[in-house]
Amino acid sequence: MHPIKDDNPFVAISCCWSLLVVALLITRIQFLKAEFSDQTIIFSINREIGVPGWGVNDSDYCYWPGILCNSNQTVEKLDLSHRGLRGNVTLISELKALKWLDLSNNNFYGSIPADFGNLSDLEFLDLSSNKFANSIPKELGRLRYLRALNLSNNLLIGTIPDALEELVRLQDFQISGNRLNGSIPYWVGNLTNLRLFAAYENKLDGEIPDNLGSVSPLQLLNLHSNQLEGSIPESIFAKRKLEILILTLNRLSGTIPESVGNCTDLSSIRIGNNNLTGNIPKTIGNISGLTYFEADDNNLSGEIILEFAHCSNLTLLNLASNGFTGMIPPEFGQLTNLQELIFSGNCIFGDVPESILRCKNLNKLDLSSNRFNGTILKDICSLPRLQFLLLGQNSIRGEIPPEIGNCIKLLELQLGSNYLAGTIPREVGRLKNLQIALNVSFNQLSGQLPFELGKLDKLVSFDVSNNRLSGPIPQALKGMLSLIEVNFSNNLFTGQIPNFVPLQKSPNSSFLGNRGLCGQPLSSSCNDDDKEIYPRKVSYKIVLAVIGSGLAVFTSVTVVVLLFMMRERREKSAKDARITDDGSNNRPLITASNVFVENLRQAIDFDAVVKATFKDSNKLSSGTFSSIYRATMPSGLILLVRSLNSMDRTIIHHRNKMIRELERLGRLSHDNLMRPIGFVIYDDIALLLHEYMPNGSLAQLLHEFSKQSEYEPDWPRRLSIAIGVAEGLSFLHSVAVIHLDISSGNVLLDANFRPLVAEIEISKLIDPSKGTASISAVAGSFGYIPPEYAFTMQVTAPGNVYSYGVILLEILTTRLPVEEAFGEGADLVKWVHNAPTRGETPEQILDPKLSTVSFAWRKEMLAALKIALLCTDTTPAKRPKMKKVVEMLSEI
Repeated sequence: MHPIKDDNPFVAISCCWSLLVVALLITRIQFLKAEFSDQTIIFSINREIGVPGWGVNDSDYCYWPGILCNSNQTVEKLDLSHRGLRGNVTLISELKALKWLDLSNNNFYGSIPADFGNLSDLEFLDLSSNKFANSIPKELGRLRYLRALNLSNNLLIGTIPDALEELVRLQDFQISGNRLNGSIPYWVGNLTNLRLFAAYENKLDGEIPDNLGSVSPLQLLNLHSNQLEGSIPESIFAKRKLEILILTLNRLSGTIPESVGNCTDLSSIRIGNNNLTGNIPKTIGNISGLTYFEADDNNLSGEIILEFAHCSNLTLLNLASNGFTGMIPPEFGQLTNLQELIFSGNCIFGDVPESILRCKNLNKLDLSSNRFNGTILKDICSLPRLQFLLLGQNSIRGEIPPEIGNCIKLLELQLGSNYLAGTIPREVGRLKNLQIALNVSFNQLSGQLPFELGKLDKLVSFDVSNNRLSGPIPQALKGMLSLIEVNFSNNLFTGQIPNFVPLQKSPNSSFLGNRGLCGQPLSSSCNDDDKEIYPRKVSYKIVLAVIGSGLAVFTSVTVVVLLFMMRERREKSAKDARITDDGSNNRPLITASNVFVENLRQAIDFDAVVKATFKDSNKLSSGTFSSIYRATMPSGLILLVRSLNSMDRTIIHHRNKMIRELERLGRLSHDNLMRPIGFVIYDDIALLLHEYMPNGSLAQLLHEFSKQSEYEPDWPRRLSIAIGVAEGLSFLHSVAVIHLDISSGNVLLDANFRPLVAEIEISKLIDPSKGTASISAVAGSFGYIPPEYAFTMQVTAPGNVYSYGVILLEILTTRLPVEEAFGEGADLVKWVHNAPTRGETPEQILDPKLSTVSFAWRKEMLAALKIALLCTDTTPAKRPKMKKVVEMLSEI
């Protein structure tokens, strides 16, 4: 048989068109199949975890926030970071074309889905800062194209699975902040593209692989806070690409490799708190861009190398607690960018070189616990930024130069345990910023205490013990309003101890060894003649003050309680009025509403906002001025809704003014203020709309989450929160807004634990006709109300500072503002201020879960405690302004 031959060209063209049509149909079918598949999956994911902003336009899922599609409408990138999400994320593994997946900074928990290993095209995977637990699934080893893997800050346990060895293209490998154990696998060093490896804050042990960095262009290695042993491998410097090396808080031994100098791009070397020995290699001088060098708490020895002077960008040099000898090289004067020079706890001797005065950026000079035997540099205060001068436990001779009074930014002055002679110069009284300590104990000082010391009203610790000081303790020291710790023992003081609370409440050991001293707290009395009359006068005044303050407090509390009762009845009546006889809700009559944020207008349904406040199951909390609800929009967006506790139909009478005020507040721009994004008014009820805060309030973090066994104490996070709250309040005061209810419950935390001060609207909205309301109408939260409000009946900026001080004490102690354990009539402020009376040190007040983690944390917490004590001073005029509080906290 022969094939039929048709020479007709039209037949050939027809066949070609048929084939083309078939091809197009196949392509279209595949396109529709992909679109249908990914669309179905995305809709299912949204139902599972409820992503805010998804579902506004059902047909255009590729334009939903966080989604990026290719030309075939298949999803290639999914970024759901920082959304406060929770739920099952296994469905994401069905998005087969996915190349980028970021679920970081949410609240996902349970195991990491093993099915993520099916995302064969994945190049980027970030699951950090969630609550994923259990082990790292070995199935992730199937992700052959993966370039970045970040599993940090979860609750992962077990070892690093060997299956990840197949991730041959991996450049960025982060597993920090978990509970992983075992050793670092040898195969990590065989990843030829590895640039970043971070596994800090785990329980890893064993040695660092000696091939790590030998074949890869390693730029960052961070393994701090583990249990690693052995030496620092030479291999990590082999490719000369290393920029950051952090190995602190391990058990490493051996010497620092000479080859460290080959990495001329190194900016940070942190190898402190190990067991390293030997000298610091002189090749360090090759690293001109070095910024940080920390090698404290090791067993290093030899002389301090002058080659550090070649590191012109050096900002911090910390060699504390080692065995260094010799003198400080005068060449160190070339380090004009140096901010901290810490050599404490060594065997360094000689003079402090005058060349150090050329380091004009020096903030901290700590040479304590050495063998320095010169004198204090007369021009030491020519360092304009000096805040910490620590020269204690040396053999320094001569006198304290009067020029010391020029160190106007000094926060701490430690000169104890030397051989200083002469008097304490009165110029010390000019150190108005001195807060942490003034210590001149164990010297050979003589003469009287200058009365100018009373000007140090921020000083917390004052120690002049074990000298030859004489004369009376000056009455002017009553100006030291912030004192917690004093020591006058073993001198030649005479006369009566001043009747000043910090002195009277100190232990008698603070005054022993002065034969001429008398009065409280010593048992020897000074004047028996007026023993009877004086106490009667004092008691009479105290009784009158107590009676007067008690009546005022009772009156204000009674008014507040009555207002609460009235408010509750009004709310109940209003809610009952909205329910018909058959139990169904009436549609509320909305009289005014608006959304200030343009891209959220379509996602917010005002009827849904109102109806959410009808259900008690949506109520999150009730405060002095408002009740807070959680409202989920049909679009999936979650809102915080604050229902104002209105009085006397204020909202009806001043509605227009209130709306203008809301719009003004909505325009306030500050990262630490929770601004309104809209409002709804119906009947006489005002609802304020806010973004949802996934991490709840600061009160929950301190008093609920901290009690959970999986809670990890984190002082840096708490300090960051404290600074953020202070900055928010400082901004409010700068625009003449006084907050009426500052409390930890009114500080909300976003997905990154950034604090936002809430209820800023209340300052004007409770009664817009009056502006800042009086305490007779609003009382704030119990435990945070400053004592003067009982008398003045007015809220003030210093009152805000007091309330902030209570929050800071909460952060430091993890105590509630009011607890039964404080005793009758006492609160957190009194409990802290009365610690010396109970024989407790400042350290004993702090939350031990934090203060015992590290010396550095404890030191920073003590500095913050001093600030809190300033803020909660009983005299309003002595409290710092919020702007100053921000400065002091930032200095910590």
